[in-house]
Formats: sequence, C-alpha cells, structure tokens
Amino acid sequence: MVTAGDFRNGVTFEMDGNVYQIIEFQHVKPGKGAAFVRAKIRNIIAGGVTERTFNPNDKFPTAFIERKDMDFSYEDGGLYYFMDPESYEMIPVNKEDLGDAFKFVKENMTCKILSYKGSVFGVEPPTFVELLVTQTDPGFAGNTAINATKPATLETGAEIRVPLFINEGDLLRIDTRTGEYMERA
Repeated sequence: MVTAGDFRNGVTFEMDGNVYQIIEFQHVKPGKGAAFVRAKIRNIIAGGVTERTFNPNDKFPTAFIERKDMDFSYEDGGLYYFMDPESYEMIPVNKEDLGDAFKFVKENMTCKILSYKGSVFGVEPPTFVELLVTQTDPGFAGNTAINATKPATLETGAEIRVPLFINEGDLLRIDTRTGEYMERA
C-alpha cells in the first residue's frame, strides 16, 4: 500500500480499477484548512494524463509493472510477435499497444514489454536506433539556410526530417522518444 503523503515521481498505484503513475506531485499546506497532495497522474494503460488532489492519508494498492526485454520477431495480420530470449516463448501484441515510436523498430531489435498482472499494455523501443536511409532527395548547393532539413524515408518505412548533407544509404542514429535525427552512425 502507498499513501498519498508518500507519493514520489514514478510511483505506480491502483485507483478506481485503473493503474496510474505519478508524473509530478506537490504537498500543499495552506494557511487555513487541511494539507493535501496535488498530483499529475498518467493512466498507464489508457495513456491519459489528469491532475487530482488527494488527502495525505488516502491509501492505494501499489501496482507492480513488469518490464521485460524481448526481441521483435515478425508482424502477422496486425499482431506483432516478440520472443523471450530466455524461454524462446512468443508473445503476440496488438498494433494498438505498440505506440508511435515503434515505427523505428526493425526485426530482431530488443524492446521492453510492459505488462501488468500478465496482460501486455505497452512496448518501449530502444532509446536510440541505427537505421539506413532508403530514400531522400539530394541536397543542393546554396540551399543552406540555418537548420535546413529535408524529408527522408528509413528502412522501417518511417519518415523523418534530416539535414541536407544526408544521402541515400547513410546509416543514421535516431532518438525514438522524439523521432529526431541525432547523428550519422
């Protein structure tokens, strides 16, 4: 059990049949009246963020989120299959549970599978990936305004903005959290 007075960033707990994670919290002690805790919480499974106030004595059951490294194997009809490298067990994950950053993942990459009480609700790709540029327009001389970028298609099919000096066949390092070009690999 966790009390609202013990809230810290990153703590996960159950409330009203949902699992929440603390993003920000603040203990407030007004000059008049009782103290309370103001917290910004994220529904881990649905993904929504809300702000709520709690009595510091409110108690909630702690939610344990399991994070397990698994290798992405293949996609078949909207199901994405991940293999446990220890037991070689295959786990299917729905396309809706993957998230936007999954567009940077190719086969055999290791991802973190997030589950709660045995049901998978999310996939975290590696923070940085190295991918080949399969299609981009050439950069022209004189086209050098500050921070000039052009679109590029990566080997996974994802499109990002890259500097003008990037050419087809270049290996790029991509930050999957922001979807931005970091550097040439």
